Amino acid sequence: MSPPIKADMVVIGAGSGGLSVAAGAAQLGLKVVLFERGEMGGDCLNYGCVPSKALIAAATAVHEMRTASHLGVSAAEIAVDFPKVMAHVRAAIATIAPHDSQERFEGLGVTVVRETARFVDDRTVAGASVTVQARKIVIATGSRAAIPDIPGLAEIPFLTNESLFDLETLPSRLIILGGGPIGVELGQAFRRLGSEVVIVEADKLLGREDPSAAAAVLDQLTADGVTLMAGRKAVRIEAGPTLVVEGAAGEEKITGSHLLVAVGRQPSLDDLHLDKAGVARNARGVVTDRSLRTSNRRIYAVGDAAGRGQFTHLAGAHAGLVVRRAIFGLPVNADTLQVPRVTYSDPELAAIGLSETEARKAHGDDIRVELVDFAGNDRAIAEGDVRGFGKLITTSRGKILGVTLVGRHAGDHIQLWALALSAGLKLSQITGMIAPYPTRGELNKRLAGQWYTPALFSSRTRKIVALLKHLA
Repeated sequence: MSPPIKADMVVIGAGSGGLSVAAGAAQLGLKVVLFERGEMGGDCLNYGCVPSKALIAAATAVHEMRTASHLGVSAAEIAVDFPKVMAHVRAAIATIAPHDSQERFEGLGVTVVRETARFVDDRTVAGASVTVQARKIVIATGSRAAIPDIPGLAEIPFLTNESLFDLETLPSRLIILGGGPIGVELGQAFRRLGSEVVIVEADKLLGREDPSAAAAVLDQLTADGVTLMAGRKAVRIEAGPTLVVEGAAGEEKITGSHLLVAVGRQPSLDDLHLDKAGVARNARGVVTDRSLRTSNRRIYAVGDAAGRGQFTHLAGAHAGLVVRRAIFGLPVNADTLQVPRVTYSDPELAAIGLSETEARKAHGDDIRVELVDFAGNDRAIAEGDVRGFGKLITTSRGKILGVTLVGRHAGDHIQLWALALSAGLKLSQITGMIAPYPTRGELNKRLAGQWYTPALFSSRTRKIVALLKHLA
């Protein structure tokens, strides 16, 4: 191996967070070395966000064609060409890939090393052919599908998000182990494309979300024909594949053509030799302080590896904080980030901040909850889709604590509340904006306006108006 390269920064991992740090540092004139052992773009581009949303788009098109009769539109015959669907998925990846490519980053001045990285000491990282000593190091290795310790699982072929999008034949009966966002999104998509689908969850389906919002999504999955099995613990796997689960009524056997394991994700840290760099970790990921610095002051962690949430947009936000802190020395606080999340089902479920349950635990009775249904939204009525609602949680004085939206394009409409929480906006500033008519986004203004309704139309206000009319 040649003598060590001297660099200003080493970035380990070319996913969203790592690429953002590397691009920012290189464009500021620093010498950057980027290690990536897999595909440039990481999990989101190649196995997660992009391919899953491309698959969902195809499934949504099929569903809308099948269910448009209430709008006076019908199709005589609907056919799903699954190989073409998967070609669309790969085309979406290929279109985005140049933005994350090795060539683009080398063009920015980044030295890209397509090898597994490991720590040699507290400031040195090595691959198979190169060793780099750096002033600052950023761990951005992401996460991978968690594989549960279930007897028999290792003896049969099964799918994860990393292998699912290699399918060329539509599964005839897909068993999904895990009822979180990934399992729900993909289960609904495959059902709409023509697979029989069974989703099995040991606890509650979409258990992290507001129960009424989760119910709106799960009701649609049931209407689509997805079999939902909550409260079933996986006992073992038999050939078939056959999933044996235990519920209140005893053991049940579920046989399918394919098994997808979607029980969560775990940080990809095992090959880094973190101990040699003095970097502490726990089950969630690398241990970081609010500036995303690890127990080694030279080393930072971002994204899934940092154990603070597994969202691509969070990794991007972390990258911005690390650039500000590690390069400019500015104070940052990752603990204060307001992070929205979206389950890309139909209807979509989006949330930010505290749920109603969390708010009651934190604030007791000092909260207010406003609820507005899409059934009263003119655009939803015009589209013939009034499923869902918005829920606003505040303190009794009107401080925004959290918002949950469930309905068509909820992920787009949660962005106003992400701004409100991150910028500390008041409800009066939201009610003061003009929302275009007719849009689903009007629901957000109505949520904020409804908070003022009791005071605005109270008996006290009516008395004031009665006095003012004689003075006007």
